[in-house]
Amino acid sequence: MEMNSNHINHTTDSEAQNPHLKPPPQPPPDGPKKKYVLHSDKETYDFVAHRNTPKPTNALESTGHLIKGCLGGGLLGIHEAFMKGGLWTSLGITIIFGFYITYCVHLLVKSAQVLYQRLHIPVMSYPDVAEASLEVGPFPKLRKYSKWFRYAVDTTICIDLFGACCVYQIIIAKTIMQMVEDTRDFDSGDLASLRLYVLALLVPIMLLCMITTLKYLAPFTLIADVFIVACVVATVYYSLREAPPISEVPAWKNPVGFFEFCGIAIFSMEGIGVSLPIENNMKNPKQFPLVLCAAMFIVVSFLILVGFFGYWGFGENSISPVTLNFPSEIFPKVLKSLMAIMIFVTFALNYWAPFNLVWHYISKKHNPKKHWIWERVYRATFIIIITAIAIAFPNIGNLMGLLGAFCLSFMGFIFPSLIELLVVWESPGLGRFNWRLWKNIFILIIGVLLFIAGTYSNLKGLIANL
Repeated sequence: MEMNSNHINHTTDSEAQNPHLKPPPQPPPDGPKKKYVLHSDKETYDFVAHRNTPKPTNALESTGHLIKGCLGGGLLGIHEAFMKGGLWTSLGITIIFGFYITYCVHLLVKSAQVLYQRLHIPVMSYPDVAEASLEVGPFPKLRKYSKWFRYAVDTTICIDLFGACCVYQIIIAKTIMQMVEDTRDFDSGDLASLRLYVLALLVPIMLLCMITTLKYLAPFTLIADVFIVACVVATVYYSLREAPPISEVPAWKNPVGFFEFCGIAIFSMEGIGVSLPIENNMKNPKQFPLVLCAAMFIVVSFLILVGFFGYWGFGENSISPVTLNFPSEIFPKVLKSLMAIMIFVTFALNYWAPFNLVWHYISKKHNPKKHWIWERVYRATFIIIITAIAIAFPNIGNLMGLLGAFCLSFMGFIFPSLIELLVVWESPGLGRFNWRLWKNIFILIIGVLLFIAGTYSNLKGLIANL
């Protein structure tokens, strides 16, 4: 939502003759236009009362939405992350990441709610919060870069969500390939066949993604949630049937595997992109911290169940998605088939958000009367690009790890810490011994370290499979 501060000041003839009647000097007409305007702290503003939400969600509904926003393709590949990092090391780091990511999402939402009060705006998106934090922030020389901060968040979100679509397409292709050819050998010589299956999905997915409204797709997310729970239970059951003595499973692998694990783990549990839309739609946004803790507890629990038991039971030969490790029995085959169908349908839901973000910018370059045809041209173009990337890099584990390290290090750690610093710098301040400054510097360092090491290790793995 935008707040415009452009006022037209008319000067009458009497004012021109008498300088004392003239209004105070105004900024030059070609100067920078401020999108966000600070209000005095003394002006009370109830952002909840000013929200016009037709169907606000309660705490339980919001928790469900946040769980769905966090869980996705990463759940089906988290066991491969445990295989890269080692069983007990991965278990411990997953729990630590759960607390760490929960806190960083809390930072972002808390900063947004402070900005609601200061700017008298009832709702804001992640890019809005980024832009506003710099535009009204404590550093005047940096304010001119507020739009670039917004573009950085927009770009990162798009790369992450379009990349997730690549992961989904590979999961569908691998599932179909196993069902047709009854094979588990995707990595040592059958990549050419897998790439053909990915290519074969191009036209069906392109047709599906021509659907431009969510109302036809949203009901499928509820069914997908049932299949996700069934997948978690089946993973635990079938893995325990084959599990060796737990003492034989490596607790730690090596530093490269550790950073590959970190990227996949972050990708699998990060829901910061959906946190503000969910908060904006809540009946009582002050309950968001409780919603966040409950949702993240369930998300981390599911990831631990699939990751820990999936690696323990299926061992060093486990493949992604985890359903492909299930035995060739009736129920696993039915479950794998239904999962592939649901992922196919929900592909359009995952594609909808990043494409709309891109379309917001590129639609301005075309005649509104021709938007109908141009939107479909761009939809098809992006699907072709996604398919090309999936064909070139069909390694699910390293692709998820790269997205987690490259995109979510920024979205989940670096950007929220920068935003909080900008918001609290002057009020309430950095605290005793500048503890807020040091806390956010620590978060920044962790984010940068994960970005550099995780991106390098996962990119190296992707290139090795070209």
